[in-house]
Amino acid sequence: MSRIFLLSPAYAGGRRAQMIMSERAQFDLARQLRSDDPPTLGEVFTFLSGLYFRGKLAYAKAFSSATFVITPNRGLLPVDLPLGLDELRAFGQVDINEDDPRYRKPLVRDVKKLARNVAPDTPIVLLGSIATGKYVDVLLENFGERLLFPAEFVGRGDMSRGGLLLRCAVDRTELNYIPVAGAVRKGKRPPKLEPRRYTPSSRAEPRDPAAER
Repeated sequence: MSRIFLLSPAYAGGRRAQMIMSERAQFDLARQLRSDDPPTLGEVFTFLSGLYFRGKLAYAKAFSSATFVITPNRGLLPVDLPLGLDELRAFGQVDINEDDPRYRKPLVRDVKKLARNVAPDTPIVLLGSIATGKYVDVLLENFGERLLFPAEFVGRGDMSRGGLLLRCAVDRTELNYIPVAGAVRKGKRPPKLEPRRYTPSSRAEPRDPAAER
């Protein structure tokens, strides 16, 4: 059955965002961000978030043809939408907080629109934490029992989820999805994943040890 993936957002107000937006930055992705041929939302958020978003993006590409990203001030956007410097700056000015109307109103608008336009039996899979009300409450209100998440996420931190998603994408092994409604949102930490090496992205970027934890 076809499914839609929703990816939780990357933080656009931190050190890596300042790095890529700097006029002095000369690595490929930063230069492209300032060009007339900007990178995609998925590429930029992967840079901002590191392994976690890289895993979400790779997994979504492997198992779904429809993927949207929750953004700080523009609701749901397609993962392959071009993202320029001005848009990224605007993202960094809004906190992802359910009490901030600049974040919540666009999200509610787009979630309601998606709920109206997809078939009632289409699974909506959240690749993100279900332990936060920042977006889970809005999604549950509109999708109910068809809002799913990977059962293997329970007990894992962000980096562990990212590593799990990345290896599942490489191995073409899909995870088990369960409803968010009524799920145990926090559980026992599972065993650590065995380390793996992957082919690096074709786009050069500066190494940031803080993003490689």
